[in-house]
Amino acid sequence: MPNPRIWNRKLHRWGAAAIALPFLVVLCTGILLQLKKQIPWVQPHEGRGAPTAGALSLGAMLDSVRTVAHTGISSWDDIDRIDIRPAKGLIKVVGFSRWEVQLDAGTGSVMQTAYRRSDLIESIHDGSFFHPFAKLGIFLPAGVIVLGLWVTGAYLFVLPYLARRKNAARRRRAGDVVT
Repeated sequence: MPNPRIWNRKLHRWGAAAIALPFLVVLCTGILLQLKKQIPWVQPHEGRGAPTAGALSLGAMLDSVRTVAHTGISSWDDIDRIDIRPAKGLIKVVGFSRWEVQLDAGTGSVMQTAYRRSDLIESIHDGSFFHPFAKLGIFLPAGVIVLGLWVTGAYLFVLPYLARRKNAARRRRAGDVVT
């Protein structure tokens, strides 16, 4: 039977090598996603309109967004999602082009337009950007291997302490003085 310490070190080393690139991608994009509210390059800052009871109709929203030509939004087919924040008086309209248009919820006026990269970064983070296979065939196994690395790393970290304890107990049984 192989020595568990040697086997554990080899497993830890080869596991780390196998997931180095996917883990680097997840790590870097995860850091960007953690900071998305602080970095406008990732996700635009939210403006504030007058808090309202949602007097703006869907048709008025589309009409307001159409006035911003560079977003490429001209119909409902071009809109990925609408995020309504009543307490902030804000409506975010996000197009499939990744442009975000922020509207004042009361007046419908355009408060800000900005390119939104957080959705792209998130798709890179989970692997779905690359290929349908990448998410479950590369990034999920990489996550499982990282969990294994954590377990083997914890074992390798604790191992010297367990060995010292075992040696101290052996010396006590033998009648040696332990300092």
